[in-house]
Amino acid sequence: MRAIEGGVTAAQGFEAAGIEAAVKYENRRDMAIVYSRVPCKAAGVFTSNVVKAAPVLWDKEVVKHSPYVRAAVINTGIANAATGKQGYAYCKQTAEKAAELLGISADAVLVASTGVIGNQLPIERILAGVERLAAEKTDTVEAASAAAEAIMTTDTVSKQAAVQFEIGSKTVTLGGMCKGSGMIHPNMCTMLGFITTDIAISKELLQEALREDVVDTFNMISVDGDTSTNDTLMVLANGLAGNAEITTKNEDYEKFRQALNFVNTTLAKKIAGDGEGATALFEAKVIHAATKQDARTLSRSVISSNLCKAAIFGHDANFGRFLCALGYAGVDFDPEKIELYFENEEKSLLIYKDGAAVDYSEEEATQILSSPEVRVLVDMHMGDAEAAAWGCDLSYDYVKINADYRS
Repeated sequence: MRAIEGGVTAAQGFEAAGIEAAVKYENRRDMAIVYSRVPCKAAGVFTSNVVKAAPVLWDKEVVKHSPYVRAAVINTGIANAATGKQGYAYCKQTAEKAAELLGISADAVLVASTGVIGNQLPIERILAGVERLAAEKTDTVEAASAAAEAIMTTDTVSKQAAVQFEIGSKTVTLGGMCKGSGMIHPNMCTMLGFITTDIAISKELLQEALREDVVDTFNMISVDGDTSTNDTLMVLANGLAGNAEITTKNEDYEKFRQALNFVNTTLAKKIAGDGEGATALFEAKVIHAATKQDARTLSRSVISSNLCKAAIFGHDANFGRFLCALGYAGVDFDPEKIELYFENEEKSLLIYKDGAAVDYSEEEATQILSSPEVRVLVDMHMGDAEAAAWGCDLSYDYVKINADYRS
């Protein structure tokens, strides 16, 4: 497996575009399309929030009942959530417009929205945007980048990843894009994500692979503890790589799972590191836990703690905050037996062991916590399981961004 340049157009047969449609904002791209020249198997996971946006309801039906998918139309600025029957009707109109222009069925079109909750879409602008997207889509790297830019809201950078790997004599490509910066919390986070691949795989195994992988990737990030109404992660597989279709959990399936995990992990970390107002990517890694679920629970508790996040922002080696977050996670352990380290890419510093602080350098700890990527490593000394979770620091700008979000 090797990382390559690109996003949703990296795999064979996929096209994309991103345009300015003035859905809510001026002078920025705010609509995107992802399109496959041939039918795709589709898999999806969606928000766990009871309040689900109209496009989530539409897409769940498409994934469950449609024989194939060919396109996804995305807008930013307005979430089309808490919009009732009218909001769902706008999803249908959008899909029908795309279907008409692309010569496909409306139930082969996914729709996705992100932005302010409660506002109705300016449907005439949306439909005009669909016309431009259908006309401008191409299979270039630039088109993928434009689409990734168009799905941003408070994101400061676009987020893409792609890999290639071999199945027999065939080269398989998997690429993706996502957006997410605020209202990010596990099960499943707050984001829109689209993964495209030219692998041939059954719909059932595609769905299973996605559902299982989300647990250790997108469900292990948190920015602010809020789970959105619009979370959507889709995988489209069009089979153009020409490999023998994967219908059992064989070696080829495992290669696909590894590639999917790489792309999902890369994109998840990009979301965490670009949290609203963030200055650092904050990772918590728990090793030697009794069970995998314990490791997940403990690591997520640390990166979800506002006090831990504030300590990272202040470069403050206040290790008690991290112990506290571990202690209320709901996992039983002996605090006299764990070890806690602060780490960056260059060094690892032991902070706590045998129930007390060790004789560490505050200056060195502050230097580590001042890095753009910071890790808190916890050794539980209880078993062989491990997990990592990703978040960001909590800065003054987070409040500013969210206080002014609708203005």
